[in-house]
Amino acid sequence: MFFAVRLQRGGPWDWSRDLREQDGFDEHARFMDALVDEGFIVLGGPIEGGREVLHAISASSEAEVRTRLAEDNWARNGMLTVKSVEQWTVLLDGRAD
Repeated sequence: MFFAVRLQRGGPWDWSRDLREQDGFDEHARFMDALVDEGFIVLGGPIEGGREVLHAISASSEAEVRTRLAEDNWARNGMLTVKSVEQWTVLLDGRAD
């Protein structure tokens, strides 16, 4: 099952600094890379404007999505919060098998 997940940056996010310069970036990057390696996050990244992030996630339920994302250091400190989780019926998929 796929989910379209929108996250919002905020809390202690330092808007004067680049993404990779934020506090705790290395830990966050390792966590996110592991989710990609596991196939949990299929696609993801910031969307125009930089205040929100959009992920395509493969999970068994919304609860799994929320539980897994809550383990991120940026979720724990309020830098990223889940704005929405929507079940997504993917009918078109141009990714190579």
